[in-house]
Amino acid sequence: MSKVSTNTVSFTLNGVKKTFETRPDEKLLALLRRNGYRGTKYGCGQGTCGACTVIMDGRAVYACLMYAMQAEGSKVRTIESSGTFENPGEFQKELVAAGAVQCGYCIPGIVMSATALMEAEKDVTDEIAREYMDGNLCRCTGYEKIWIALRRVLDRKPGEKKPAAAKRGKK
Repeated sequence: MSKVSTNTVSFTLNGVKKTFETRPDEKLLALLRRNGYRGTKYGCGQGTCGACTVIMDGRAVYACLMYAMQAEGSKVRTIESSGTFENPGEFQKELVAAGAVQCGYCIPGIVMSATALMEAEKDVTDEIAREYMDGNLCRCTGYEKIWIALRRVLDRKPGEKKPAAAKRGKK
């Protein structure tokens, strides 16, 4: 039996420079999960559900489609960089307040796509927001509550705090 060759890949992960051993055919998702970053989920393995979404160099990408070696020299952020159970991020708080979290499996990918949106765009129209969120599937919510939570965060001005339970209508 022949030995499988391995390489090393180095990139900044959640703000910390890391080096990992990887096989040439290993996907970024597998590398992350193998090394304890299990918030990034395996959903379809085909780039259609968004459960594996991470942010690489400012762009939301599917970790299930990328080879780990493609992350070389990049800045990668996973859901673990977006808050904790004890101290959730602003969008995570709004998801809970809106009742958007049901099974929760899709939420890490949704949070990462929304984070990429909020960091890349200044004035977010509904069309732009829907484009960013288009690659994230959710079987439980029907999306309306996720959309309400996202609009609550997007509609705030920097530094402005609105109560999480504020009532919003459809746009």
